[in-house]
Amino acid sequence: MRVLIVEDHRVLADTIAEGLRHEAMAVDVVYDGAAATERVAVNEYDVLVLDRDLPGVHGDDVCRTVAGSGSGTRVLMLTASSAVPDRVAGLTLGADDYLSKPFDFTELVARIRALARRSTPPLAPVLSRAGIQLDPHRREVRRGDAEIRLSRKEFAVLEELLRAGGAVVSAERLLEKAWDENVNPLTNVIRVTMVSLRRKLGDPPVVETVHGVGYRVP
Repeated sequence: MRVLIVEDHRVLADTIAEGLRHEAMAVDVVYDGAAATERVAVNEYDVLVLDRDLPGVHGDDVCRTVAGSGSGTRVLMLTASSAVPDRVAGLTLGADDYLSKPFDFTELVARIRALARRSTPPLAPVLSRAGIQLDPHRREVRRGDAEIRLSRKEFAVLEELLRAGGAVVSAERLLEKAWDENVNPLTNVIRVTMVSLRRKLGDPPVVETVHGVGYRVP
């Protein structure tokens, strides 16, 4: 899952981002509306966590842009106001959900995951393929009766492969979904992660390399 945080309070934005990264999400952060508009034009995000009261380009304008783009990005609007007219106004602009500050972080995570599920076709709560079971909410992976401990990136890569339903997933797609914009696209981080993931998943191998195309769990 890839998330963009748009929040002008830098400490809050960075704190949210760090927490979401611990939830195995790829997170980018910007601090104003103009930068947010630029990012959503070039990157594919599952969820946009958007502060409504932004300087310069207002959060309302960012929301209108995203809602009118047809991109499928879901918008979770944050605001210091909990008044009903403000919530209604935000939803009318095209926001998919609304959360008042201050908020509980666990609720924020739950709302982001709920919005991400709405941006893709319905899937079973536990992903299962080739003898592997992955529970995105408990962050558990099992093969048969054995629980497998994965790093955050290994978990995110395996989740993306299982969500593909046997289709090939390109390295570029994995970089986009499991890492943030700071990763070097020429890095060998995917190959290194795959080596570690395959070792932990054990034999017989379940992740197949389709040379020149990507990876899949057939």
